[in-house]
Amino acid sequence: MSASIAELGQRVKAASRSLATASTDTKDAALLAAADLLVAGQDAILEANAADVAAAEADGATATVVDRLRLTPAKIEGMASGLRQVAALADPVGEVLDGWVRPNGLRISRVRVPLGVVAIIYENRPNVTSDAAALCLKSGNAAFLRGSSGAIRSNIAIAAVLREAATKVGLPADCVVLVEDVSREAAVEFMQQRESIDVLIPRGGPSLIASILENATVPFVIDGDGNCHVVVDKAADLAMARDIVVNAKTQRTSVCNAAESLVVHAAVAGEFLPQIEAALEGVDIVGDERVCAAIDRAEPATAEDFATEFLDMKISIAVVDDLDAAIAHVQANTSGHSEAIVTNDLVAADRFCTEVDAAAVLVNASTRFVDGEEFGFGAEIGISTQKLHARGPMGLRELTTAKYVVRGDGQTRG
Repeated sequence: MSASIAELGQRVKAASRSLATASTDTKDAALLAAADLLVAGQDAILEANAADVAAAEADGATATVVDRLRLTPAKIEGMASGLRQVAALADPVGEVLDGWVRPNGLRISRVRVPLGVVAIIYENRPNVTSDAAALCLKSGNAAFLRGSSGAIRSNIAIAAVLREAATKVGLPADCVVLVEDVSREAAVEFMQQRESIDVLIPRGGPSLIASILENATVPFVIDGDGNCHVVVDKAADLAMARDIVVNAKTQRTSVCNAAESLVVHAAVAGEFLPQIEAALEGVDIVGDERVCAAIDRAEPATAEDFATEFLDMKISIAVVDDLDAAIAHVQANTSGHSEAIVTNDLVAADRFCTEVDAAAVLVNASTRFVDGEEFGFGAEIGISTQKLHARGPMGLRELTTAKYVVRGDGQTRG
């Protein structure tokens, strides 16, 4: 008889206590062992993944879903590389954030410590199993994982490798625990394990986020959707702008840091829109009246279009009269993920960075760079669009909290 979710939670909670005091060398050894085992065992992982992909295609899954689900030898090597990169990063646990001495002689310091049990619920991306477990382990947290039904075979195979690696270096296998019950009822129960889960991080679409908001009784950090914009200012280098838009939109459409909306200053729209129409061959375009007048294949955009994360070869385009209107358009439609401006005007760039409210703002760079690995975190456990504790790509430091350590010489309070 398989263990209940509550029983799994008790096991992962117990393992978290051992992991919290594990040395950096031990944690790194586990990550390096997992990287080697992933590559060595890739045939079994790919076989499991092929079964998941075949089932998804038989169920009529979209190309975007299949893209997120499918593993290849290169992707597995990428997962292994991520584990090795995390192993090479500085261990945040034990870092002294600040310290001071009170007039009575008390010495107070604030030290990074693990959160404890980090739960991740995610959809159809088996690489998350490896990335999330790696970041949890390095930051001293046990990983309590609940993937989707569509990736269950892949997730089981990857989790088995991670658990084997932990035991090879003397850590509990339950440093990584995967819930194999993929029913909706199990997902709701998972979100309510207050006795074991210290923080829950959902990685998925609007329906998952809605379920978290409705059902979760544990603390959570939302890994939100990405309705990301690129603003082409009147002072933009248009060749640069074209390259950035094409990369941000088409380099990989199924991810949250892909651009979904383009905002063009009217002063350069006449020159830029024909260029971007040609550069975005194969991309469906919806836009406002001025866009439709300049681009023959553009369809009229609705208000909903401008607020939609397409995750597909589709983009919304608006023409605006000035930077004020550009910022207003972004603010009205942003999901708070990543927003970019292309401009050679330092004042415009500074205004955009100051006034746009998002987890990341970029100047003259693609939104695709808003990513844990690209930021130097090795991997990420998600990209938070909230404002408390963690915001933007969440790496090792975002998986810790602080503990006050107070040292005295017998002081008592009068």
